[in-house]
Amino acid sequence: MRITEKQELFKQVMGNYPTGVTIVTTIGKDGKPVGLTVNSFASVSLDPLLLLWSIDHRVSSLKAFTEGGKFAVHVLAGEQQELCKTFASKVEDRFSTCDWQVSENGLPLIDGAFGVFECKTFQAIEAGDHTVLIGKVIDLQVNQEKEPMLYHRREFGPIPENFYRQKQTN
Repeated sequence: MRITEKQELFKQVMGNYPTGVTIVTTIGKDGKPVGLTVNSFASVSLDPLLLLWSIDHRVSSLKAFTEGGKFAVHVLAGEQQELCKTFASKVEDRFSTCDWQVSENGLPLIDGAFGVFECKTFQAIEAGDHTVLIGKVIDLQVNQEKEPMLYHRREFGPIPENFYRQKQTN
């Protein structure tokens, strides 16, 4: 696919929009865990609790997520940079690089995240070259001792400490 000038500008602006970083996981039809790094994540509704994320149609695990009926979204902690890179890579067995377990809801949960949302698929919407998956939150957890990861200018890491100092002085 050849990228147009407008698409390149779109990527530039979106890459400069700070977001959090997540890893989304599910169980494939073969019973093995599947996961990938995602930054297209947002809240949708409080009643019911809904969130969304999107997946590129070219991703090999697309069917596992669109047909699986459930998924877990891990809001990564600032120190999970290596994990973020691994789940964004072409590494085959990504789960061999981290500690994880299967939840009561049958989803692979990665240890150490800032927060985790376990979801049942509420709706899947085809949108251009992606599918938007809306999930109904069935369980969640947060680790108040962690800080979330930040993605900005195609880089990721912990929220800079001076961000908090600036906020306190304003």
